Amino acid sequence: MNEAEKKLLEEVSALHEIPQIYNIRLNGKLVARAVDSDVNIESKADKDGINIYVKQGTKNKSVHIPVIVSQKDIKDKVFNDFYIEDNCDILIVAGCGISCNGNSSAGHNGIHSFYIGKNCNVRYVEKHIGDGDNLAKRELDPVTNIVLGENSTLKMETSQLRGVTRSIRTTKATLDKNAKLFIKESMLTDDKDFVRSVFDVELNGMDSKVDIVSRSVAQGSSRQEFVSTVSGKNKCFGHVECDGIVSDGGMILSTPTIVAEDKDAMLVHEAAIGKISDSQIEKLMTLGLSKEDAEREIINGFLR
Repeated sequence: MNEAEKKLLEEVSALHEIPQIYNIRLNGKLVARAVDSDVNIESKADKDGINIYVKQGTKNKSVHIPVIVSQKDIKDKVFNDFYIEDNCDILIVAGCGISCNGNSSAGHNGIHSFYIGKNCNVRYVEKHIGDGDNLAKRELDPVTNIVLGENSTLKMETSQLRGVTRSIRTTKATLDKNAKLFIKESMLTDDKDFVRSVFDVELNGMDSKVDIVSRSVAQGSSRQEFVSTVSGKNKCFGHVECDGIVSDGGMILSTPTIVAEDKDAMLVHEAAIGKISDSQIEKLMTLGLSKEDAEREIINGFLR
């Protein structure tokens, strides 16, 4: 990797040192991999992608699977399947960094499927960024499929904070008895960027729970669409919250849907879209910040 690619890798995966378990993909090809006795990674035989196997009872392990695309006109597509057995406690870090300039384009489509057993605690962090000028097209279409087993918890943190021209983000999940899914999404778009984020969650098991919180900022003339459907098919709890800030000529469209198919399903959705208040900016300016720096600090705090 050259220095620019290494910088992208560090931003996507928050890596200062290579972790013990990893699979690094660069411009459509595997460049590095390491496994251990508890976590195995195998390349798929029939298509691009990997199978990640986490043995029963695995604790305090992290798995990193970043992707870097730094060559123009690459349209990378991978299928990554996670098979996590019962009683595991692990961190999974994924994401993609795309860099291109001029009259060129590059893209990545990662289809991640999680099959999580019983009594697991999984944290999944996914970060997407783009780097380059406004002439290039940088496209990301991540898909996340989740089958969450009985008494298991998945905490999912996703962010797309700059430089991605177009993105269609899709998350689908089914939850078993007493399963809990917590999703926090952070989005920042600018210029003419477009992002559509779609969530489809089925609360099948008794006492299952989902909490989706989306924070988004649309700057320039960018457009964002947030679409969610939560279906309660048993005694369950579902909460969806979409908060957005619009500045310049940006636009945010929020369409939350809740479907109760059981009398004991408790489902809530909230949506609030507005601008940065003048009083917030003025307060920070009294501390010596410029207007631009004040807006930047407010946005950073909002997305955190």
